[in-house]
Amino acid sequence: MVLAVYDVDESRIFHKPCKRNGMNQEAMTLSAEAGHSSNVSALSYISAGGSLQDRQPRTLKCGDAFGVFDRNGDISTAFGNPEGLFFRDTRHLSRLSLSICGSIPLLLCSTLRDDNGALTCDLTNPDLFDGDDLLLEHDVMHIRRLKFLWRDACFERLTIRNYSDCRQRFSIEMAFAADFADVFEVRGSHREHHGIRHPAVVGKDKVTLAYTGLDHQRRETRLRFSPQPSRLDAGKAVFEIDLDPRERTTLYVEIQCNPATPEAATDKLFYTSLLAARRALHAAASRATTIITSNDICNEAICRAISDLYMLNTRFDAGPYPYAGIPWFSTVFGRDGLITAMQTLWLDPLIARGVLGHLAANQATSIDDATDAEPGKILHEMRHGEMAALGEVPFGRYYGSIDSTPLFVVLAGAYLERTGDEAFIAKIWPNIQAALDWIDVYGDRDGDGFVEYFRRTENGLNNQGWKDSRDSIFHADGTLATGPIALVEVQAYVYAAKRAAALISGRLGDEVRAAQLTGEAEALQLRFDRAFWDESLGSYVLALDGKKQPCRVRASNAGHALFAGIALPERAGRQVQTLMDRASFSGWGIRTVATTEARYNPMSYHNGSVWPHDNAMIAQGFTRYGFSEEAARIFKGLFDASTYIDLRRLPELFCGFSRMRGQGPTFYPLACSPQAWAATAPLSLLQNCLGLGFDPERRQVTFTQPVLPAFLDEVILRGLRIDDATIDVMLRRAEAHAAVNVMARRGDIKATTTS
Repeated sequence: MVLAVYDVDESRIFHKPCKRNGMNQEAMTLSAEAGHSSNVSALSYISAGGSLQDRQPRTLKCGDAFGVFDRNGDISTAFGNPEGLFFRDTRHLSRLSLSICGSIPLLLCSTLRDDNGALTCDLTNPDLFDGDDLLLEHDVMHIRRLKFLWRDACFERLTIRNYSDCRQRFSIEMAFAADFADVFEVRGSHREHHGIRHPAVVGKDKVTLAYTGLDHQRRETRLRFSPQPSRLDAGKAVFEIDLDPRERTTLYVEIQCNPATPEAATDKLFYTSLLAARRALHAAASRATTIITSNDICNEAICRAISDLYMLNTRFDAGPYPYAGIPWFSTVFGRDGLITAMQTLWLDPLIARGVLGHLAANQATSIDDATDAEPGKILHEMRHGEMAALGEVPFGRYYGSIDSTPLFVVLAGAYLERTGDEAFIAKIWPNIQAALDWIDVYGDRDGDGFVEYFRRTENGLNNQGWKDSRDSIFHADGTLATGPIALVEVQAYVYAAKRAAALISGRLGDEVRAAQLTGEAEALQLRFDRAFWDESLGSYVLALDGKKQPCRVRASNAGHALFAGIALPERAGRQVQTLMDRASFSGWGIRTVATTEARYNPMSYHNGSVWPHDNAMIAQGFTRYGFSEEAARIFKGLFDASTYIDLRRLPELFCGFSRMRGQGPTFYPLACSPQAWAATAPLSLLQNCLGLGFDPERRQVTFTQPVLPAFLDEVILRGLRIDDATIDVMLRRAEAHAAVNVMARRGDIKATTTS
């Protein structure tokens, strides 16, 4: 077997070398050049049995459970296939195959509800033969599958109707299996040893499949059917169907992960759970500002983005937390959650509060080499599967992220500015102070005034910024940088963190601390400019390596200096020009690495691809420095890309090939979709184009030099909120900028515009 190998985000997909997935000689050479052992470098080489884009999978999520299905609503067992029903990083169902008289039904249509609440698949029968005799001609039986997730269960209803002119007798079969594979196994990791697979327990209408892992945890999957199947065994349920013309019948299936709730009638439980699931989604999404534009396709894209955001949210004691993405990252990620919360702060600040609260509760308090933990450091990733529990992957509670900690402080300041919620910020102020201490003590490893990363053990991540592939940080000649590495965007985040902390200190009455932090930020800005600006590149360099040598590479990372405000005003125009030239801007968005660079590869994960969240952050930086038209160009490029994408859903990333007339973007084979910070990218881009801000002290919603991208003539925002007061506004194209009109207001709130 020949396996395609892709270089992907090693922070999220862990792989140990094995015969099936061995590392080639080139990988070993590169690892040696980087100063890492070949065993560790293999973490970033992951087998890909197929592209996620091939099957256009349908995804559902609720809490810690998510399902990935094909367009028929089935789950395939093919190698490398990510389909399945997952709960807390374990695949509880690895096969679900519907057939009619042993044949796969024909697909008519496969649709997700606009709110992602349910998947509907319309199917029909193929021609069914007994030898050469045609028993049932095609397209006479209609099968409608409706499936959804609620809490830790998947519910399904099959409605079967006979559209022929005579009575029909046939069988409906549903084959199933549960491999209880860890999510990292599903992704390609090889394990030499497993726990115990227990014999199936088969009843009249239910089957329980169980596995006890090496972590001594018992995991169960219970399938229940209604009505009782004609035949039921450990891997298949068979229903004998007898229908008169126009007659229909209904079957119900409940698939419970680790069942703990009392059993109720399956059909009754289906309807009560469906109602509860829809109410929960509606209640969550009702907090968001309603967005209506003059472009119907844009409306579809925004509707899907908001639906994805709330589907990916999981409720914790601290509030909602957006899980990073499906299928590989459906769990807490610090960096992803923080950036997603920033991009939606204008839309729903409760998400930011939930993210801040949860990360504060899980902040590191001691040094732990195995997890890269240090006092004050903010979480990178949290996993709950068997491999994490056993330490086979280091991500049970892992802190190997260099940027989550400053971003935590940045979000805290932005939340205070957006809401004026001093009580909550005062509550987490000790966590903010601990994060600031980490920046100064542990982050700056050599005392040069910059924050660097270097893993504490060989099991940690090689690269710990958002571009964490093994080859993402390199010099102009392509040589991989050795650590400790100071990334350009991390210094920018630290600058923004000190500015945010100064704001918070002032609001909490500590003017001395505020002045100190402001001074530290200003000193960092000047030091940063001297070390990172490269006039010949027209850009800030990618990073400084362990010898303080600059990585003279044109990369999108430099745009984050604009996002955070660390760039000197006189550098902004040149930096914008560099990012928007043809080497960097593909027509769909800004590439992670310019085409002129040694490691440019438009099909790579981080060295030439286009990431929506990256572009949204850069566009926010453009707007900060007055380059709103360029921000609108980025918005248009990503919007145009979405018109070619299934469900109008922006994926985690796509390839960096140049835009060709009459063709859509080239998809990246392993991109997650939905992905939280990709879903919220268009929401952030819209805010930036409109120059939308909030002043809770003056009870004002502000629009600074608002512009509309070329594909929009009008935008209506309903329910912009400050505390309990809301306002509805309309923005219309008017020469160079957009005109703002107040449509309605409820409570003490007003809108202002500045030019």
